Amino acid sequence: MSRTAKWILGIGVALCGFIALFVISVLSIMGTSDDSDDVPSFSGDRVALVELNEPIYSSGEIVRQLKKYRHNRGVKAIVFRIESPGGGVSASQEIYEEVKKTRDSGTPVVVSMGSVAASGGYYVACGADKIVANPGTLTGSIGVIFQFLQFEDLMKKLGVEASTFKSGELKDIGSPFRKTTPQERAYFQQLVEDVYQQFVDVVAKERKLKESFVRKYADGRVFSGRQAVAWGFVDTLGTYEDAIAIAGTMGGIRGTPKTIREYKRRTFLQDLMGETVTDLERMKDEFLHQSALQYRMRTPY
Repeated sequence: MSRTAKWILGIGVALCGFIALFVISVLSIMGTSDDSDDVPSFSGDRVALVELNEPIYSSGEIVRQLKKYRHNRGVKAIVFRIESPGGGVSASQEIYEEVKKTRDSGTPVVVSMGSVAASGGYYVACGADKIVANPGTLTGSIGVIFQFLQFEDLMKKLGVEASTFKSGELKDIGSPFRKTTPQERAYFQQLVEDVYQQFVDVVAKERKLKESFVRKYADGRVFSGRQAVAWGFVDTLGTYEDAIAIAGTMGGIRGTPKTIREYKRRTFLQDLMGETVTDLERMKDEFLHQSALQYRMRTPY
């Protein structure tokens, strides 16, 4: 076999190996469940820690943990740590409802806000007994955003045309293949206003604020943790550790409370490829679960 043939064969084998590894990685990610390691048995009363450290694409994992901990007799309170700019409307509402159910069941829930707990991240916090933020936490962003792309002009330049057959005038509303009509814009705005009102209603009810006051600040703006406390959107300033101490007191635990939390299982590929697999998992979640209608803070990056 000539040297050139060996080089070609070697490159082919390497390429096949890379493709196989990529396929296995994707299949592993797609097949990975949200189940985490079971919490080890423990003695004594504890404060459970539940963390939301990403945009809100789905509610299942947080809901599962909240349910589990509120049915655990050894868990006397829960600290819900939020580090999120928000996300899907329905997912945010489902998490909020579960936080509220946990609170109403008699298990105190204290929210600890990290760097960002805005829009949907603030919505889910409203179901807690108490909200604790750092002075520089970015929160608020009370509002709704609805976005989609349109490719009509680009398609014309490329000489591509789309054909649509529909059963009703609004069946293809939001289509990227044509411009939005004035009627459709009015419909979308009405939809956004309805979902916005749901957000305002929750904040006014849970924070015991007048609707007119909430609307004054519910124009999408973000505010600091210190501002949020001054205006009544957050209860007090404090760190993660402060929130744990507050939860312990609310749960009737004497002294420094011990904590319990879940740790996600790491797969072999996660150990091998590190953040690459984590990034692919996030891309999968965003692709599969992201809604066009969002309670989400928009950032400049």
